[in-house]
Amino acid sequence: MKNPAREEEWACWMRSAIAGDSRAYHKLLTAITPHLRVMARRRCDQFGAPTSEAEDVVQEVLLAIHLKRGTWDPARPLGPWVSALVRNKLVDSLRRQGSRIDIPLEDVEATLESDERLSACNRMDVEQILAMLKDPQRTIVQSILIEGTSVREAADRLKMTEVAVRVSLHRALKALAVVYSERTP
Repeated sequence: MKNPAREEEWACWMRSAIAGDSRAYHKLLTAITPHLRVMARRRCDQFGAPTSEAEDVVQEVLLAIHLKRGTWDPARPLGPWVSALVRNKLVDSLRRQGSRIDIPLEDVEATLESDERLSACNRMDVEQILAMLKDPQRTIVQSILIEGTSVREAADRLKMTEVAVRVSLHRALKALAVVYSERTP
């Protein structure tokens, strides 16, 4: 960070947040989010990642700040700690993606339109897969991935925040990937 006064203000808010001041925590997250977006976009450019990845990285960094705020050393500057989180979350994202093939959305829609309905066998597979998940993950996966509702609609229906729905969806997909990899020879 290149603005020492701003960084000190953010560090002060973080210290207060760690001490339990929810207003200071809200101020910090509100003030730091635009800065995280800029940092994430720069890191995406630096690592050759698509800029569309930046918002996901920002959300993961905000979650990491929340979960790991107790690990920040109040005697040290906040900027390097936050920068490391952005870098690490982008690297994690790139690792998860591995070699990724981008398919235009129009191609996927055309494929989906050609299959009028899932066969009975496919429906049973989907039901078995969903049965492996607990609620609310099952409901979130079914709503978003099968029924096609938006994250916002699912969040409203389940009385959750959009971030919580995204995190739950991510965890559910991760759990299903583990199950799938164990079953696939």
